[in-house]
Amino acid sequence: MTQQTDAAPRVRLNRDRVLHAAVALADKIGIDAISMRRLAQELDVVPMALYKHVQNKEELLDGMVELIISEIDPPQLDSDWKAAIRNRVLSARSTLQRHPWARQAIESRIHPTPAVLEYQDSFAGMFLAGGFTPDLAHHVMHALGGRMWGFTQELFDGSAAPAAQTPPRVDPEAQAAMFAQMAERYPNIVTIATATPHDADSVVGHGCDDQFEFEFALDLLLDGFEQLHRRGWSSTRAATGTPGSV
Repeated sequence: MTQQTDAAPRVRLNRDRVLHAAVALADKIGIDAISMRRLAQELDVVPMALYKHVQNKEELLDGMVELIISEIDPPQLDSDWKAAIRNRVLSARSTLQRHPWARQAIESRIHPTPAVLEYQDSFAGMFLAGGFTPDLAHHVMHALGGRMWGFTQELFDGSAAPAAQTPPRVDPEAQAAMFAQMAERYPNIVTIATATPHDADSVVGHGCDDQFEFEFALDLLLDGFEQLHRRGWSSTRAATGTPGSV
């Protein structure tokens, strides 16, 4: 007679399960705390079992980045280039906000993986499909920069701290006193810093509405790209100072 056991059958390990577990773990403890040993503990396996699916931590991070990219909405081929790029950038931003460690992982990749290259290629394809010349597409891709991934280095965050680090809350009375003190030496900064209501839950720093600021800058770039495209801009004309090139 076969004995019954209450032990649940062990789920077979594969690369997809390893990567999903790594992403979930990074969401909990951050990317710096991720190690093959720690991930093995999470999966209840010996560390050597992981090496059948990822050779080392660098390959693990590559796979985690690929998984994050797969969460970003695909290009909307039925939209005009401007709407398609805007929607994909904002989808990327939403994805990275769900996984605050992902920015650091993306920026740490020395060699672009196929998924990263395909993602970048999709942006180039949207510009080219919109009628941009390869020359203009090259330069607007540079200008778009990290916003392609949904992030940028903010002006008023006070440091080059990782995007996942949230600045401490500032007491309103202490902030008012600080502005009053600063106004004597830096009146222009105080004027613009206090001109707009601030968001206490901002992740940018000092209460700026980071989502609004991101979309504001993104729309400025897209509007500028559109104007250059309509004028038939080229880097050759700009370099020689040809009229209409700026």
